Amino acid sequence: MADELKLGLAGIGTVGGGLLRLIEARGKSLSARAGCPIEVMAVSARNKRKNRSVDLSKFRFVQDPVALATYPEIDVFVELIGGEEGAAKEAIEAALRAGKHVVTANKALLAHHGATLAALAEKHGVTLNFEGAVAGGIPVVKVIREGLQGNDISRVYGILNGTCNYILTLMEREGRSFADVLKEAQAEGYAEADPTFDIGGFDTAHKLALLTSLAFGTRTNFDAIYIEGIETITPADIEAADDLGYRIKLLGVALRTDSGIEQRVHPTMVPKDTAIAEVDGVSNCVAIDGDFVGDVMLIGPGAGSGPTASAVMSDLIDIARGHILPPFGIKAKDLKPYKKAQMRAHEGGYYIRLSVYDRTGAFAAIAHRMAGQNISIESIVQRRPQTELEGQGRPDGGGPAAVVMVTHQTTEAAVRKALAAIERDGHVDAKPQMIRIEKL
Repeated sequence: MADELKLGLAGIGTVGGGLLRLIEARGKSLSARAGCPIEVMAVSARNKRKNRSVDLSKFRFVQDPVALATYPEIDVFVELIGGEEGAAKEAIEAALRAGKHVVTANKALLAHHGATLAALAEKHGVTLNFEGAVAGGIPVVKVIREGLQGNDISRVYGILNGTCNYILTLMEREGRSFADVLKEAQAEGYAEADPTFDIGGFDTAHKLALLTSLAFGTRTNFDAIYIEGIETITPADIEAADDLGYRIKLLGVALRTDSGIEQRVHPTMVPKDTAIAEVDGVSNCVAIDGDFVGDVMLIGPGAGSGPTASAVMSDLIDIARGHILPPFGIKAKDLKPYKKAQMRAHEGGYYIRLSVYDRTGAFAAIAHRMAGQNISIESIVQRRPQTELEGQGRPDGGGPAAVVMVTHQTTEAAVRKALAAIERDGHVDAKPQMIRIEKL
């Protein structure tokens, strides 16, 4: 236990500012819990003169975060800059080599370089903590790394991006389009001006890569994750899901199978009667399936100044207490190489929406393409009366009908081959929509 824990903080944005406010507001109680005072010695930011909600005048300002990382007076380097390369990576490497503990909320960096940085931390006898990198204020890293060590985990999955969950929630509640709700999310500060990172599924994938390594003891492998965002979800899909007894969520899913690890991020239909279906707005949810503990689910705020600062502080208190663990729960040299699972049938089946021309033989051709890939159809429903779109210059004088199909268990490759053939046949006027149905 240290006499005092001295911090160097790089990045004074939303989370960095939240951490400074937390230390100022909870100084005495934090010292009692940590066993020593926690003090910020110096800070680094891109722009010293930027107006912020915190006063930086009491701290030494170091322009270069790499220089701050090796600052002699600090014990811990707190990296809240972000980004998988550049200053954040260079500063963390410098801190570890200098024998400084590191706390970070940088999921992108760890998803790409986690095993290498973990090995560097262990080599120099320091820790690399990252509770704030996954699911904000939900303490899922500690739960997997410490609380569930007696279990073999078979699956970890969840809602890992509040922006996407907020958009899908409003689309369902208000019947609005994706584009319309996205504009509101940006105005409310829940989505960035360029929202691609969130709505494209990449933020979820970075977090999933870390959960996979923690749960299964493998090296991070971001490139092995199948990633699909929510941009193509329409009110028609939301409505159809509701009628079928589902809600649509963007899930990150990691499974351990006999052939390897399966990682995927995509919109998913989840049964309405499951707990995860009830997680709305900007909240996150992480579910873990263990052999002895059973199913564990954690729900809470997934981002923001306060929740993420709370997670960063928990890491700092661990260091102050001398509670040092390998970053991913086991030593870096013992992390197994990532082995991608072989393709298998998706147990939950698939939802498929087609916009089909009113032509003789169109439905027969579609059924033929499905049968050609050995796809069994559980149900098929025409969602819109054909007369609504008649006489709009479509082939054979008819407009398209929205047709929804739900398949039995099959492989994604089979579904995609069938849908590609249906498009080539010319019986649909838009790209088919496909959403996985997950059995939870």
